[in-house]
Amino acid sequence: MKFRGKIVDVACLNHFSRVVTTISKLTKTCVLRLTLDNLFFVLSGKVANGGVSMWCELSQANFFDEYQMEGVSSEANEICLEVTPENLSRALKTVQNAKAVKVKLTKRHCPCLTIAAELPTLSSISRVVTHDIPVDVIPRRLWHEFKEPSMPDFDVSIYLPPLKTIKNVVDRMKNLSNFLVIEANLNGEMNLKIETDLVSITTHFKDLGNPPWGDDGAPSQSRDPENMAQARVDIRKLQQFLMGQQVNPSKAMCNIVHQNIVHLILLHEDVSLQYFIPAVA
Repeated sequence: MKFRGKIVDVACLNHFSRVVTTISKLTKTCVLRLTLDNLFFVLSGKVANGGVSMWCELSQANFFDEYQMEGVSSEANEICLEVTPENLSRALKTVQNAKAVKVKLTKRHCPCLTIAAELPTLSSISRVVTHDIPVDVIPRRLWHEFKEPSMPDFDVSIYLPPLKTIKNVVDRMKNLSNFLVIEANLNGEMNLKIETDLVSITTHFKDLGNPPWGDDGAPSQSRDPENMAQARVDIRKLQQFLMGQQVNPSKAMCNIVHQNIVHLILLHEDVSLQYFIPAVA
């Protein structure tokens, strides 16, 4: 197994750093899956992390000036590593003004992702800062757990209002309840609701629009556009997702499987982030 990459463009380095920082806010550990064309950050929906799952996909060509990868074998040409994104994020933040950053899979006392950055200098002596980030190599027999999650057969899909607006609403609601109901319909309307013995609060959004999905994922055409699909979720999991956002998506969508799951999708040019929050009874 071999992996090495090099980022020279400062804008690409900062963008990559923002993506990793976003991931670090969502999970303490995740799997970094490397293929010839893409990098994936994956969190599988296990009970241990409350059933939340995540899939973030980056095209390597949009970030790396050089990228070489040799997987486990010719027929299984990929590498899966368990990483702590917070460590990766910290390392990238210290090298944001570097002339070039190299990322390499190395073997120290344990497998590591080594980040070596050539920093600007006023003299002819080069300054290189190196970070060794310990990783665990995921054996091939477990790779099936980290494949792209299938698109849920959702009842309603809707564009989200600005994430900062939702975050402000959720931050206030969190002080009143541990759970929040997200509901939406095919008329571009979405509500965020909390209900307790003492208080009932609803924030309404309208004219959001509904994504034009193809036949593979489209909600049933027979569904009444006014009919709300809803899911009750742990408010902290939604807040965690909103707090971590540094991707500044060009499109943000929410798919709801009635009383089952909330599927959030953020798209930004060369990055897509999917986040799944299970409904609670």
